[in-house]
Amino acid sequence: MVNYNFKFGQNTQIDNRLVYVIHFEQKKNITSPMYNGKLYIDATTYALTSAVYNLNVENREAASKLFVRKKPKTATVYPTEASYRVNYRTKDGKWYFGYSNILLTFKINWDNRWFNSKYTLQSEMAITDWNMDDTKLSLKQSKKLRPNSILQNQASGFSDPNFWGEYNIIEPEKSIENAINKIDKQLKRG
Repeated sequence: MVNYNFKFGQNTQIDNRLVYVIHFEQKKNITSPMYNGKLYIDATTYALTSAVYNLNVENREAASKLFVRKKPKTATVYPTEASYRVNYRTKDGKWYFGYSNILLTFKINWDNRWFNSKYTLQSEMAITDWNMDDTKLSLKQSKKLRPNSILQNQASGFSDPNFWGEYNIIEPEKSIENAINKIDKQLKRG
């Protein structure tokens, strides 16, 4: 908290609820990559309803260490953008994760090449419905998500192993809402 400046923004409404907006940014004297953005806090419950933030990638070397595990010796790899959005929603009086969006852009400077390479990754995840079943929580370490996993291409938690088939990734030009509607229709048929 001491590394950030905070200030109140203009209040807003989300789902007919008053929401406080708090802007935050890392202090100017901090050189390590930290975040800046907005926090949306429910005025009644003081719960975090949404967070929209970016990583400060000005310190290329330090920002690169956060993302890059391996790279060719003849390349310098660093992020040029790291943007995040996380939304929460209520169910039975409690706030739960509902949606997230990540946008990462990397630049690769190759030795002995005239042009750089640029790669962009965008990922979205939405929770459409859920129920808690403690009997299915795994105690095996091999079944748990590792803390150093940033992205993982694995569909799990469904009773039908063939539900996703080869299509567990939504095409970039398609909206996540359309995909959720298709999934919902498929669930109703099954």
